[in-house]
Amino acid sequence: MVSRRTLAVVGVAGALALGGCAAQTSTKEPSEEVTAEPWSFVSRPDLTPPIVTVTTSERGATLDRDGVYAFLGPKDLDQGSAMQGAAIVDGDGDPVWVANTGDDSAFDLRVQEYQGEPVLTYWVGQSGFHGRGEVIILDDTYTEIARVSTGEPIGAGNADMHETTITEDGTMLLLAYVTAPADLTEVGGPRNGYVLEGHVQEVDIATGEVLFEWASLDEVPVKESRHVLEEDQGTRAEPYDYIHLNAVSLDGDDGFLVSARNTSTVYRLDRESASVDWRLGGHSSDFEIDGDAEFAWQHDAHRRADGTITLFDNQSEDDAGWSRGLRLAVDEDAMTASLVTQYTPEQDRLSATQGNLQELAGGNVVVGWGSRPFYSEFDRDGTLLYEATFTAGTSYRAYVLPWSAIPATPPDAQLVEDGPSASLFASWNGATEVASWLLVTGPDEASAVEIARAPRERFETEIPIPAGATLGAYVGVRAMDAAGEVIGGGAAQIAAPEPSS
Repeated sequence: MVSRRTLAVVGVAGALALGGCAAQTSTKEPSEEVTAEPWSFVSRPDLTPPIVTVTTSERGATLDRDGVYAFLGPKDLDQGSAMQGAAIVDGDGDPVWVANTGDDSAFDLRVQEYQGEPVLTYWVGQSGFHGRGEVIILDDTYTEIARVSTGEPIGAGNADMHETTITEDGTMLLLAYVTAPADLTEVGGPRNGYVLEGHVQEVDIATGEVLFEWASLDEVPVKESRHVLEEDQGTRAEPYDYIHLNAVSLDGDDGFLVSARNTSTVYRLDRESASVDWRLGGHSSDFEIDGDAEFAWQHDAHRRADGTITLFDNQSEDDAGWSRGLRLAVDEDAMTASLVTQYTPEQDRLSATQGNLQELAGGNVVVGWGSRPFYSEFDRDGTLLYEATFTAGTSYRAYVLPWSAIPATPPDAQLVEDGPSASLFASWNGATEVASWLLVTGPDEASAVEIARAPRERFETEIPIPAGATLGAYVGVRAMDAAGEVIGGGAAQIAAPEPSS
C-alpha cells in the first residue's frame, strides 16, 4: 500500500471555546502548534483526515479487538490541509470511514441502536459556542434513514450539537438555546438584559413529537452562573451564556441528568413535573462534596448501573491546570458525594472545553479529551491501557464501539501507470469486512477475470499489475470478505498521464 502524506501545520489547542470562555493551555503538556500529517489517498483524493498516532497500547485495551473502532469528529483544522468531519478509525489509528462535512462541523459521532438495529449518528450544522442543526441517522450501509431536530416551542433545525442520545423508546435527547429576556443586575449587567436560555427536549424520532421539555430560566437563576459577564454581553445581539447546557442523559425511568458547564452543576430533573430534584456541584449544590471530588466546567454526566455518576471534569478547581474523568459515589439520603475513581493521563492535561467519559461493557472507560486532540482507555481502577492522538484540532467527544458495515456505494479504484509498470489503488470508504482485493479485467465487467489479488492493507491497498498482463477495456476490483465471498466491486478510474516537462 502507498499512503501519501502531506505535511501541514495545525494547532492542537483548538480555536473554538465551546464553553463560552477562552481556551487555556496546560503547563505540563504544551499545546503550541505542531506539524501534523493528513492522510492522502490515490483512490480518494478528496479525503484527507488527520493521521492518528497510537502512543500507548497495553493488554486489555478494547481497541485491540477486531471489529471495535474509535469514533471521532476532528474539527478546528484551520491551519492545515487535514479535513474536518466525522471519522471512524481502528485500533492502529488507521481510517475506516471518513465523512467530509465541508463547512459544517460533525459532532458526537457514535453507534447507537434504533428500532432494534445498530445505526450511526452524528450532528451537523453551523456551530460556534452553540449550534443550530440536526442529527443524521445512518444505517449499516451508510444510507441516511432519518434526520432529527428540535420541535415546538423552539422550532425545527435548532438542535444544539452537544447531545444526540437515542433512548430504548425510540426517542432522542436534545439540547437547544433560545435568546430570552432576563434581569442581569445580580451578575453586574442590565436589568433589561438577555441570556441564552438552555432547553432540554425529548423528541420522538419517528414522529417529531416533543415528549418532554424543560427551560432553564424557570428554575435556574442567572446568579448561579460562574461565567463572567463581559461588557459587551447581555444584549439581544450578544446574549449572556449563563448556563451552557452540554449533556442530558436518562436517570432511571423517572428523570434526567443535565450537565451545565457555566454553573458547574449537574441537575437532576423529574420527568413528571419537569422540575429540578437536586443540584450536584456549583454555587447552589444540594450535596456536600469531598475536596478531591469537586469538579468544574464539566461535561457528559451519566448515572451508571452501580449508582455512581461519571463525568468529564474539565477543571477540578479554578486554575487547577488539569482535567480528568471522574466516577463519584452520590448518597442521596445523606446528600454527600465522594470520589470513587479518577481517570488521568500520564502527564497533566488541561482540556478547557468539550470532552466525555464513556463506560464500556467490561468496566473499562474511554475518555475523550475535547479541546485536546487525544482519546484514552482506562481500566475500571484508572490504569491507562490505550491512548492515541490525532494531533490536529479538537473532537467534541470520542467513543470506542463495535461496528460492522458494508457501504451501499461501490469501492473506489484508481489505475496509475508509471512507465512500464502500473498499480491499481483500491479503497472502500466505511467497509469493515474487506479481507482482500481482486483485480479483474476483460472486455466488459461480466466477462472480467482475476489477474491479481492482494490482502487489504489499511484504508487503501496497492495492487501491482503483473508483468506481461494485458488489460482489457474493463479494469476493476472486487472486495472479498474473510470467507472468500465477494461483497462488492467497481470499475477503476484511469489516472491522467503526468504532463511531460
